[in-house]
Amino acid sequence: MDDIVDNLNNAYQEFVAAAASVLEIKELASAQKTIATDNSLENFKQKWELFRVACDQAEELVESVRQRIGSECLVDEATGTGSGTVSGKPGQSGPAGLPPISAVRLEQMSKAVRWLVIELQHGSGAASAGHHPHTPPPPFDARFPDDAAQ
Repeated sequence: MDDIVDNLNNAYQEFVAAAASVLEIKELASAQKTIATDNSLENFKQKWELFRVACDQAEELVESVRQRIGSECLVDEATGTGSGTVSGKPGQSGPAGLPPISAVRLEQMSKAVRWLVIELQHGSGAASAGHHPHTPPPPFDARFPDDAAQ
């Protein structure tokens, strides 16, 4: 991460220096187009592109970290291992009054929800097979057989 920040800082400094160079050379040339002004503008464009690449890399890093933190917070909340729990003790209810679940169990439920979403998006009749068109299907039970023990 430090390398990306250093790269971004260096690219920014070089970009600013190239911009200053363009202005200085233009002033010395009395706003006339010269080889020196063309070269400084070309250098400026190159530094601009390098700065954009460094910004993109930093943005990717930030997004990756943001997603990882979000996932860790979700697992912590679901399993009751995070600081967001009221009691902080295993086996006791979390902030919403629900008992914590294991990370494996959370992943199973997440996969089940994803499959249901995919089925619904593709218009699969499997979710509503055997139901009259005007009769709503029974509510989905996301519990697995081992939930009864909890």
